[in-house]
Amino acid sequence: MARSKIAVSLDAHVLRRLDGLVEEAVFPSRSQAIEVAVQEKLASLDRGRLARECAKLDPNFEKALAEEGLAGEHR
Repeated sequence: MARSKIAVSLDAHVLRRLDGLVEEAVFPSRSQAIEVAVQEKLASLDRGRLARECAKLDPNFEKALAEEGLAGEHR
C-alpha cells in the first residue's frame, strides 16, 4: 500500500510518552506508534457508528423480516 508523509504537532508531554514507548520497544518508531493509534481510533469510530445505526433498528420489524426469510427458505 502506498504511504504518504504528514507532519504532526504533539504536546511535549504526549511526545515524551510516545518516545518512551519507542525506547521500551513497544513500537519500532514514532511513525508506527502514531499509525497504530490512528487505525485504532478509526476502528473505534466505525464501531460507534455501527452501534448508533443498530440502535435505530426496530427489533420487532427485524424479527419479522428474519422469520419471513426463514419461512421462504422452506418452500
